[in-house]
Amino acid sequence: MTTETTAPITATAPSPRRWAGLAVLAASLLVVVMDMTVLNVALPDLIADLKPGAVSQLWIVDAYPVVLAGLLVPVSSLADRWGRRRMLLSGFTVFGVASSLVLLADSPAQVIALRAALGVGGAMIMPTTLSLIRTLFPDPVERATALGIWAATASLGSALGPILGGALLEMFSWHSAFLVNVPLMVVAVIAGLVLLPESRSARPGRLDALGVALSVGGMVAIVYAIKQLGKDGVEVLTLGILAAGLAALAAFAYRCLTQPEPMLAVDLFQNRVFRSGVITAVAHSGVTMALLLVGSQWLQLVQGWSPLKAGAALLPMALGGMIGSPFAPAVAARIGVRTVLVTGLLTTATGLAVIAVLPHPMPYPGIAFALLCNGLGGAALGVGSALMMGSAPAHQAGSAAAIEEMSFEVGAVLGVSVLGSLAGIVYRGGLPDGVDDAVSESVAGALGTATEKAATASFVDAFAMVGLAGAVAVVLTAAVVWWWVPGDLDLADAHH
Repeated sequence: MTTETTAPITATAPSPRRWAGLAVLAASLLVVVMDMTVLNVALPDLIADLKPGAVSQLWIVDAYPVVLAGLLVPVSSLADRWGRRRMLLSGFTVFGVASSLVLLADSPAQVIALRAALGVGGAMIMPTTLSLIRTLFPDPVERATALGIWAATASLGSALGPILGGALLEMFSWHSAFLVNVPLMVVAVIAGLVLLPESRSARPGRLDALGVALSVGGMVAIVYAIKQLGKDGVEVLTLGILAAGLAALAAFAYRCLTQPEPMLAVDLFQNRVFRSGVITAVAHSGVTMALLLVGSQWLQLVQGWSPLKAGAALLPMALGGMIGSPFAPAVAARIGVRTVLVTGLLTTATGLAVIAVLPHPMPYPGIAFALLCNGLGGAALGVGSALMMGSAPAHQAGSAAAIEEMSFEVGAVLGVSVLGSLAGIVYRGGLPDGVDDAVSESVAGALGTATEKAATASFVDAFAMVGLAGAVAVVLTAAVVWWWVPGDLDLADAHH
């Protein structure tokens, strides 16, 4: 897509600035990922205050990743032209300003709009972090280590979000889950100005307005249809919206394949190694977000734990990610990339399977084990990132970064939409006949009523089903990765 031109930082002369720059990029990723999960703990308080319906609840969670994923491609292309550091710093600014607007939000629709605005800022931040990592670390082995740290930061952010949210909710309202971003973004802008080099492309890809409309419209239509199918069942209109969304994405892919300088290098998917990194990111991100969404509600609404205690109970996931991710590249060098990827996925599947077979009521140690397995399994993400970024030519680095980030965001959306909707179906199916709408919408509506015991038992069944479905999906992903990735592949070989 483009040819790189960057500030003079070389692999042969490592400098403290390189790692300091990585610290800024990792910290910015930490904030963006935290914002995807901090709301899971704040959601019960938000629901009690604003009383959104079931679909509105899912959109409050999903508006952020949907917009973020839809804009990754055009924003990445624009960053190639405009400057990646400039785009990153602008993203920090948008993120901080949007977070401050929560003070004006007093309805579900306004919160959804706010989350969408945060998605715009996130889309400006996330792909530029990966593109700049490739700039800072041209050596494939060193880059794999940097991406391992990057993946560990993502895992840490996923778990720290609920903990931070819980601590804030002990003292403040749910609004604080947004406002905490403001001072963090101020610091990020200052550090980025001092520590990061500018990087842009000599031949930036074309900005395609029709392609933007097709990619964003297709993704929103698909996610909306999945949500409606989960809530209302099969309807002709919903199936039509789903078909339209799929057709839009197919048209976008065809448009990219037939253009000499496309916004997105779709031909990267012809590489099996690249595809393996994509599906690894989608699968793990999907089950992680579903686990955090349903698990956070189980901890607070079924177990009755405070937001802070519930957030701390999710810490095993961060612990697993911090242990596994930084060491995954070194382990891959000894036992092979394929083995690390597949083992990480199967470890994740093991934790999900444990949730499916736990006795009811579920004991927390079993859930903690599942969270730990999820974090350890996330070690595969750093290796998968190295495969994706390394297997792409330098002139397609922007596309590789956009696709990788889109893989995480699409996975998050599908995890919440599909597994979240599945949880809703199982939950409503286990309720007694004739319950109030508030009870059928959320287990929170049943607390303190005559149907509380039945509702909480049904929610536990729904949690178990999420574990079973997630485990099956991840095992199937591991089988495909084993088939696609050569057994003798190492990270240096994956470097284009």
